[in-house]
Amino acid sequence: MQIEWIEEDAATGTKRSVRAEKFARKWSFRVRARRRTNWETPLQVTREMWETLLDALERRLPRREGVTDDDVKQVRAVIAGLPAEPAPEGPPVDAGDADQDK
Repeated sequence: MQIEWIEEDAATGTKRSVRAEKFARKWSFRVRARRRTNWETPLQVTREMWETLLDALERRLPRREGVTDDDVKQVRAVIAGLPAEPAPEGPPVDAGDADQDK
């Protein structure tokens, strides 16, 4: 099974194609910058890639387009095992300041 989508590369800011492929009960990811170029293994598979894959699987599940409940469970388990995303940078917001009228 293969699922493809287009996303923005976090490192360069350019668009790239991403392909997730399940073979022998294992998911693998490939990326390419342009059409007609070779697919390459990404340096790092990000949490965002896994979440995009999960979203695509959940959308295909009701239509039974080659997706099983086990596929969705497997990807959810991988996401649950990933480290939490770092908090967004910026000044901390004090809840007390938001309630006061100046």
